[in-house]
Amino acid sequence: MRLIPLSVVREGVYLAQTLYNSDGKALLMKGTKLSNRYINKIKEHGFYSIYIFDQYSEQELEDIIKPQVRRKAINTISSIYNDFIIPDDNNTNEFRKKRIAKERQSSFEEIQKMAKLIVDDIFSQPKLLISLVDIKSLDTYTYNHSVNVGILALTIGISYGLNRNDLYDLTLGCMLHDVGKIFIPSEILNKPDKLTDEEFNVIKEHCEKGFAYLRENTDLGPKVRIISLQHQERFDGSGYPQGLKGDEINILSQIASVADVYDALTSDRPYRKALSPHEAVEYLMGSGGRYFNMDLVKSFLQRIIPFPVGTVVKLSNGFIGTVEKIHSDMLLRPVIKVFRYNDENITAFLCDLAKEKNIVIKNIVYDV
Repeated sequence: MRLIPLSVVREGVYLAQTLYNSDGKALLMKGTKLSNRYINKIKEHGFYSIYIFDQYSEQELEDIIKPQVRRKAINTISSIYNDFIIPDDNNTNEFRKKRIAKERQSSFEEIQKMAKLIVDDIFSQPKLLISLVDIKSLDTYTYNHSVNVGILALTIGISYGLNRNDLYDLTLGCMLHDVGKIFIPSEILNKPDKLTDEEFNVIKEHCEKGFAYLRENTDLGPKVRIISLQHQERFDGSGYPQGLKGDEINILSQIASVADVYDALTSDRPYRKALSPHEAVEYLMGSGGRYFNMDLVKSFLQRIIPFPVGTVVKLSNGFIGTVEKIHSDMLLRPVIKVFRYNDENITAFLCDLAKEKNIVIKNIVYDV
């Protein structure tokens, strides 16, 4: 299976991952043969990219966490956002206030359980490499993004050597890092054009508002809460809301910022298309020591797969093929199944870039 932009999807290929709407209901099931009608339906629901099976990529990728765990975590975060109500002390009776508080507490208890489950599962896989199998629509981006940031941060934390208690706090804090966005008008959050300075200043408020919300409405610990406040700080002091620099930023928040930026870069948004994993990796490498702690970037790059299995790539010698196998110690030099075309059929041979040192991957190809 491979991830491709919806703009180059053709009739006759098969959907490789079930698509869900913002309510968690299936729109199209994995294995559906796509017609133009289905492709248009997918577009209408705000998807820019999908996973497909075709003649170039028939291998199936396993998600880093179990699909049912991912779906439950997404639904729990969704309920925290969508059920958000601020009781009006003047117009809300005591019974309703207690019910709101109970529902809120239940959601936060559930997400704590999910974070612990994810940590315990991934912690038991010490050599795990990251190739997230995830599709986000415009409606579900925030919820999926929150889960992905938790997973990505967790793998960085394991690679960096954090103890398990810190990993629990890190994962939970990252899954709630954007909770302050419930206070930001949706027309600003989802604006397809460039934000004005005034609008960007409103966006910036989500850090302090999220921190205050978690402090006043939950019993979550300070290490969890600090991530919501500091995840937009940058190592050189250019971030917000406080302009902290270097070790002034909590280490869990430093990890969160790397994970947050990577997932945001590799996600389709209304104002730009997603970068490929290797492009996002190049950005992090170029920003290490400036925006991000370089040691954390290095820890992350030991785990992330720039060219996942099934990716169609163009090589420096002009050939096109698909990534067939990943070398855990040489992630930029996988085994490629190279295609040869003639008038009647396609033949293939394997090219191991770990051995063919004079050949490199030039770029990812989507429209083949």
